[in-house]
Amino acid sequence: MTKVWLTVIGVGDNGLESLTPEAQALLWQAETIVLGERLEGVLAGGTLPNLKRVLNWSAGFRDTLQALLKLRGQPVTVLATGDPMHFGIGATLRRYVDAEELRILPSPSAFSLAAARLGWPLQQVAQISLHGRPVEHLNRHILPRARIIALTSDRETAGQVAEMLVARGFGGSKLAILEHMGGVAERRLDLSAEEFCEEPPEIADFFALAIDCAGGGPLQALIPGLPDDAFRHDGQLTKREVRAVTLSLLAPFPNATLWDVGAGCGSISIEWLRTGMGTEAVAIESKPERVAMIEANAGRLGVPDLRIVEGSAPDALLDLDDPDVIFIGGGITHEGVFEACWTALQPGGRLVANAVTVEGEARLAMLRQAHGGELTRIAVSRAAPVGRYCGWKALMPVTIWAVTKGGET
Repeated sequence: MTKVWLTVIGVGDNGLESLTPEAQALLWQAETIVLGERLEGVLAGGTLPNLKRVLNWSAGFRDTLQALLKLRGQPVTVLATGDPMHFGIGATLRRYVDAEELRILPSPSAFSLAAARLGWPLQQVAQISLHGRPVEHLNRHILPRARIIALTSDRETAGQVAEMLVARGFGGSKLAILEHMGGVAERRLDLSAEEFCEEPPEIADFFALAIDCAGGGPLQALIPGLPDDAFRHDGQLTKREVRAVTLSLLAPFPNATLWDVGAGCGSISIEWLRTGMGTEAVAIESKPERVAMIEANAGRLGVPDLRIVEGSAPDALLDLDDPDVIFIGGGITHEGVFEACWTALQPGGRLVANAVTVEGEARLAMLRQAHGGELTRIAVSRAAPVGRYCGWKALMPVTIWAVTKGGET
């Protein structure tokens, strides 16, 4: 039986007073304590009889992590804020330490504390972290009537969020700045995003930010099929109607990784990530100007963590982790592209490829004959002015092949 050696304790803003008797006892048994900058004052004036060393994440995360892992088997306690498994250090440590070696003792998270103070049902609130992450992550959550609670890095985060809301046409959104919840310095400020930008208040570095969205900015729904003009592009764009069908065939699911091969402006991989669920995506694109478009689109649409690989398939695929799902939006006729993708695709994985040329259609027909799957042709027409009247303007038909690896017939 594996012995528990690493304990992670969530601490409230009132320090050791927030700990349960069980957590207090485990803290006193620790030989090594690991803590972050925000908790440096927790041990001030106290004595822990078995304590041999204190490690601090501020000395450098990787170096501190390596020092911690070298102590495997010895009693080590990590102090964290709130719930260590909700955007916290506990979730990070779980990548390096088996669950059987870990003991997690959470305190109420900032999300729970904020929801309690605001009277917001937590299941109806988007819970995100902007702590150490680009503020652009907020973008995909800005929707009419949405409620958001965000962890923050420092006082600058609130101003960046307010400016983003105003720029998106949601300046009327109400902000609640909840400082030091549960501690003696707890304070709450309420104002709109517009008011914040007009006269920024003095705020503490340690706070949670609650946003009650209101405004008339463009609606960027999380359901696949954003308007074409939501993307910066040079014409190489999977059009809205075809994109919605393509995403439905790709069928995003929790924690799945997508390869978007020949990504163009990144519309498919961006909408894949916007579905949430812990999905990941890699956009592979050979043209530098399009790579820049993908990066800009990913930030504007709230998924700045999209991984972008500049290069041409199949060579650009060699060092990538095997995907769960693949979309080939460009290059299906290029030698070796399909073969490299099919080899890398996980068993049971899904591959979807689109073609608009006769040669591309012929290639998809041959692949379907060899591997099975579904072949669909979509023709879309949009209403457009014809003199004083309105008529139908046809877009290029798109042929879509969707197949499951291992599901060949």
